[in-house]
Amino acid sequence: METLFSDRAKNIVASEIREILKLTSKEGIISFAGGLPAPELFPYQQLKSISREVLDSMGPAALQYNTTEGYEPLREKIAERMTNQGMKTSADDVLITNGSQQGLDFAGKIFLNPNDIVLCESPSYLGAINAFRAYGCDFVEVDTDEDGMVMASLEEKLKTVENVKFIYVIPNFQNPTGRTWTLERRKELMALANKYNKVIIEDNPYGELRYEGEAVASLRSMDTEGRVVYLGTFSKTFCPGLRIGWVTASPTLLNKFILVKQGADLQTNSMSQRELDLFLEQNDFDAHIQTLIALYKKRRDIMVDAIESYFPKHVSYGKPHGGLFLWVTVPEGIDTKVLLDKAVDLGVAYVPGVSFFPSGMTKNTMRLNFSNMNEEKIVEGIKILGKLLE
Repeated sequence: METLFSDRAKNIVASEIREILKLTSKEGIISFAGGLPAPELFPYQQLKSISREVLDSMGPAALQYNTTEGYEPLREKIAERMTNQGMKTSADDVLITNGSQQGLDFAGKIFLNPNDIVLCESPSYLGAINAFRAYGCDFVEVDTDEDGMVMASLEEKLKTVENVKFIYVIPNFQNPTGRTWTLERRKELMALANKYNKVIIEDNPYGELRYEGEAVASLRSMDTEGRVVYLGTFSKTFCPGLRIGWVTASPTLLNKFILVKQGADLQTNSMSQRELDLFLEQNDFDAHIQTLIALYKKRRDIMVDAIESYFPKHVSYGKPHGGLFLWVTVPEGIDTKVLLDKAVDLGVAYVPGVSFFPSGMTKNTMRLNFSNMNEEKIVEGIKILGKLLE
């Protein structure tokens, strides 16, 4: 049977994070591995009544095929929220997707041929790396620091690397590092993309989860030439199981995403779209996000304090201003992928940082999630990791 698989299928590998989550699903594991929201804040009681209301008021339509672009009232609400965030958007600019992960897959299908190049931050989001890699591309990592991509490094790559199709970035509370780009870096990126005629994929799943500081303008808000593809999602601010995300782009680019979605799955779940739309209609969604922020900020602070207390002093970390992740760097002699087996034996899991480097060369980092475990388990888990690192 192996001979019947396409070259693309042969090159697809399992997501390391998903494999780790399988390993850590057993009872008793303190998991800092997944980027899971806190389930206790899912509004399941409200969704019970909303589901009934959707079925009572629009049952046949909610269970029927819908347009590929998505349920128009929901697209209007997304467009309004984006406009309020400084990105002038109409419903016609929005395509509803099955999570922003589907938008990443579509970007690969639309732009990438085998051996094309994706420029990305070093490190970058593993889910995007896997989605793009399925289309036979190669990656060139661009140096980063606490302010985002290093623009001198990016321009050097744009000058010297052939077949670059797009630049993939997560400017807000980046996965996995938690870093946020400065406004100056964003402006410089737009200038370079315009100069070298490149598309930018701006992935923003965490942007509304800011715990301190002022919001920074999005790349899409700076786009004067229609080259930014913006990916948004409700997975981190509402319920990931509903799988509601969206793509916003210029008409030329968005039309390609619509055509690809028609061939992929025709449309996103009609019922889920209407449930989310009615929730947004009946509730103060910004207040809901503030509830998330209060809990996640508390858990971030507890994890930071625990690291300060229990990790060896030769371990460094960043304190993100938002998002769901903390990035930890240990001495170069420690391979955190090897260390993971020992950690799991002791009841704690994390994601080894090597997973987020397409080159696979950096082995002494780890990503810790602070949103999913309760406060007591965060402290207990960090204590265990601290002893192991010692």
